[in-house]
Amino acid sequence: MQETYVIGLDYGTLSGRAVLVRLKDGVTVASSVLEYAHGVMDAWFTPSPEIRTKLPPDWALQHPKDYIEVLEKTIPDVIDQANIDPKQVVGLGIDFTASTPLPVLKEGTPLCFLPQFAAEPNAYVKLWKHHGATSYANRIQQTAEERDEAWLDACGGKISSEWLIPKLYQVAAEAPEVYRTMDVFVEAGDWVVWQLTGKKVTSTCMAGYKCNLTEDGFPTREFLTAVDPLLAEADEKWITDVLPIGAKAGGLTEEWAQKLNLWTDCPVAVAGIDGHAAVPAGGISRAGQMLLILGTSSCHMLVEDRFKQFSGICGRAWEGMIPGFYGYESGQCCVGDHYAWLCDNLVPASYEREAKARNMHIQALLTEKAEKLRPGESGLVALDWWNGNRSVLMDSELSGLLVGMTLGTRVEEIYRALIESTAYGTRKIVENFRDGGLRVDEIIVTGGIAGKNPMLMQIYADILQMELKIAGGTSALGAAIYGALAAGDKGYATMAEAVEHMGIVTDKVYRPDPANTEMYDRLYHEYLILHDTFGRGENDVMKRLRQYREEVRNKK
Repeated sequence: MQETYVIGLDYGTLSGRAVLVRLKDGVTVASSVLEYAHGVMDAWFTPSPEIRTKLPPDWALQHPKDYIEVLEKTIPDVIDQANIDPKQVVGLGIDFTASTPLPVLKEGTPLCFLPQFAAEPNAYVKLWKHHGATSYANRIQQTAEERDEAWLDACGGKISSEWLIPKLYQVAAEAPEVYRTMDVFVEAGDWVVWQLTGKKVTSTCMAGYKCNLTEDGFPTREFLTAVDPLLAEADEKWITDVLPIGAKAGGLTEEWAQKLNLWTDCPVAVAGIDGHAAVPAGGISRAGQMLLILGTSSCHMLVEDRFKQFSGICGRAWEGMIPGFYGYESGQCCVGDHYAWLCDNLVPASYEREAKARNMHIQALLTEKAEKLRPGESGLVALDWWNGNRSVLMDSELSGLLVGMTLGTRVEEIYRALIESTAYGTRKIVENFRDGGLRVDEIIVTGGIAGKNPMLMQIYADILQMELKIAGGTSALGAAIYGALAAGDKGYATMAEAVEHMGIVTDKVYRPDPANTEMYDRLYHEYLILHDTFGRGENDVMKRLRQYREEVRNKK
């Protein structure tokens, strides 16, 4: 019998990747990666060689052309690598970083493709980590609280500047011509599906976590008008045709089938969020399982069969991750980026020379040195807010903190303190889930860091005081699993069946070391004091410093 396959397409922050996955067992038989030509435009706006403009702080833009190039290059590449008949591909699934929206016309043309908007930053994609909409998120938050909007509880009681509606509000306020011209403000993942199928749909995943959809619907026009009359008709500018995660959005158009070396009407699943797609890939299919995704940032995805309302989460959505379950989400804005920042800015020349002489990456050298330290030996504790706090405080205006430095402090001690701080942040998130009445019985870890840094994983196990299992699946595999569901009778009928055959968990397990847990409990207590002092309003110095920074920069 001829083998069948599904394609998973994973759009990350810096690149897009296609994987060709065997349907029967989840094995990836071919993979292809393409870095975005325009990368992330976060300091300078450079959509073309003719344009170079300084961006305000906290902006992060991308160019939609890069997403199309990923389609055109990676999918034909994996089919060629495997040397298969395109008819053997029975479905295609897509995941995307989110909320990453862009303004488009009614037929899907991005406004940045139009000559009159080619030099307008607000006409481009606002990447998930674009925090330029913070003031607009605060206004939405204030109005929702004043009106006691019920949907606010579903997102943990706090609006994030990373989500779709604050970003749409920013466009309306700062680029009114872009706002008037656009017909749809669409998540990039939904836009890619729209291009492939001609179907303008979204998923319970995208809409539930990034556009405030609850069981009662989207935020009402009455509420949006109360926020600002500019938003009186904003509800017409996002997609309201919502399908369950794993559902078929449509089939490939003839044009795209030819471009991708696939067959017309090949099923395409509705788009999911990258972190959420990793849940089924990690073998998760039952209540009480949490997936911890460690990458440039981190996500904490908990599957539960119970409905609970409590603060400090990023979102809760029915069937947002797995059909038949609620999916609760929390996250941290800065993890791998945290460590990269240190490597790029604080490493002394002597360490650089040593790493070069030993043919090591500088982070590998720091890990080797940090691994020799005992918990508490550095005398340091840090707050992991270099890019704001996503959970549990939901405040992008917070910033990092390092306490305990002396003239004897070494860079590897700071490096280890930063790792410990992200683990403390994860423990706070787990405790918040439990305080909210949810179970966290098992933690499975995925992401690039999980397989590369055993020291970091042991620190996490020691601080969390839980066993950590390592997933073998990635977001791209999760996207492929969604594609297997969309394939209908050629794929799998249920998510549980698909996860059983395609989800991957390795036999690698990190267990807490009792020799370390007592000191880490004491350090975590110090972390919590700092967390509440600087994060809950007792000392708003971080926000004042941001204001001073803006005052000075605006005078230049």
